[in-house]
Amino acid sequence: MKFPILLILICITSLNSLASEYKHIAVRDTTAAIVNDTTNTDSVVMYWTEKNTFGVNLSEVAFVNWNSGGNNSVSALFYANFQRNFERDLTIWKNSASMRYGINAQEGREIRKTEDELRLNSSFGFRTDSISNWYYSGKFSFNSQFSNGYKYPDTEVAISRFMAPGYTFLGAGTEFSHPDEDLTIYLSPITFKSTFVLDQRLANEGMFGVEPAVTDELGNILKEGENVRTEFGFLVTSGFSREVFDNIDLSNQLSLYSDYLNKFGNIDVDWQLNVNMKVNDFVKANVGSHIRYDDDVKFKEDTNGDGKLETSGPRIQLKQMLGVGVVYEF
Repeated sequence: MKFPILLILICITSLNSLASEYKHIAVRDTTAAIVNDTTNTDSVVMYWTEKNTFGVNLSEVAFVNWNSGGNNSVSALFYANFQRNFERDLTIWKNSASMRYGINAQEGREIRKTEDELRLNSSFGFRTDSISNWYYSGKFSFNSQFSNGYKYPDTEVAISRFMAPGYTFLGAGTEFSHPDEDLTIYLSPITFKSTFVLDQRLANEGMFGVEPAVTDELGNILKEGENVRTEFGFLVTSGFSREVFDNIDLSNQLSLYSDYLNKFGNIDVDWQLNVNMKVNDFVKANVGSHIRYDDDVKFKEDTNGDGKLETSGPRIQLKQMLGVGVVYEF
């Protein structure tokens, strides 16, 4: 747990320091311009913009002598988002880090994880003139999780861990960015996708698409499973957000990826759709859905009732969210 949190703090600190440095340069350059031109009344240009969001959604149910029965329970979702964006002349650089972690505590049952996500994104682009909305662009992204995942109620054998899996995307292409509509479309015919499975037991099982271990007839491991799988393919991402009604925002994030070398045309999907409703400056409600499909992600379940998890094929992953909580932005 300590390593991923340290990684995030280092990234945020580095971006903040870089933003401060460029803000200082922007102030110095603009001041010089005002000295040379006494008719210039423009205010100081700030090339860096930043946004920080912290929030928590809570829900609680308690029963005392309740005739209908029920279990006391508490659920909490903690999340944070950091954005550092730079724009000057024909150049744009966008950076973001987001973290989400949810838990549920129910009477008579161990605490269970309900959500676990760590994401880093960075994209750099430039355009040939100030009129065009198309940028030559490069993009990097990373996502993983903070803690072990389990097939509840079994909490002895983890089915996922930090960096098992972990995903990185690195590519180059072109991006359409519409400033008024808050719409972006990114097309990358050159994208490298790396899947990391740094837990050797999961790697030996061939989870998340890595090459499994080689064993003999008795199950003895002759060669350990691979920890990294690299793909080369085509990536399309799209982001859109808009205020559809007063204090109601709609945001949509879609990612489609297909590997050239392995089952080209078989598309990995990552789609998030969220509706955020603002009650006041500090209280917000949100409704959302998250759909994933990755042909390399196999699922474990007890299919024959022997108490052991067997590996089955890929499936559509669906998560639905409804929450009300406190949000602080600055």
